[in-house]
Amino acid sequence: MQNKRPSALIAEDEPMLRAQLRARLTQAWPELAVVAEAENGEQALALQRELEPDIAFLDIRMPVRSGLEVATELEGACHVVFVTAYDEYAVTAFEQGAVDYVLKPVTAERIEKVVERLKQRLERPPGDLATVLAQLGARDSTGPLRWIKASLGASMRLIPVDEVVYFHAEDKYTKVVTADGEALIRKTIKELFDELDPELFWQVHRGTIVNLRGIARVERDYRDQPLVILKARPEKITVSRTFAHLFKAM
Repeated sequence: MQNKRPSALIAEDEPMLRAQLRARLTQAWPELAVVAEAENGEQALALQRELEPDIAFLDIRMPVRSGLEVATELEGACHVVFVTAYDEYAVTAFEQGAVDYVLKPVTAERIEKVVERLKQRLERPPGDLATVLAQLGARDSTGPLRWIKASLGASMRLIPVDEVVYFHAEDKYTKVVTADGEALIRKTIKELFDELDPELFWQVHRGTIVNLRGIARVERDYRDQPLVILKARPEKITVSRTFAHLFKAM
């Protein structure tokens, strides 16, 4: 067992970046066996459970399930290295929590540093990511909400806020709707709206908040009220009279 080659999984939805990361790793660590590649979080989880690699390189933002969600599910099953575009808040959280990360575009210098740290870390059990994941799931005290912890059945999701298409109130919960699914959070629309970036999210109804980047166009219904047509969802969202003024120029 002492001579077993270290193994790794790469999870990145962009094929070119995935290939670049693999090439950098091969150059910096020839002994490392990249046993699998995944293009989304669901694939990454399945491959990790099947192959049990020592290390998982996880892109923070992937389709279906994010790298943070995958890391939460892994629960110490392997060492984790996050791959991310520069995000000051995320990078600070990683550095404070002594968590390895690689910034895009991937550089040889950064990979070499990560490889040296991983060689040492492989001699110990995987570290506890709970504190870092909780920090990323919380609101940055100096800015708007960035990540949302949401329930999906018996599991917990960490959803980047800018991937949310819209929020909708449902009894004591709020439904979080993304392009590829739905989840629930125990927070009211009012509480949520106060934490969101007002330049990106507009309340369009007493129980609905919409991500402006997710709007394809705005039409008019038979009452001449604005009707929001979404880019990534089939449903149409009615704008109440209270908030109709927001769309007068559209």
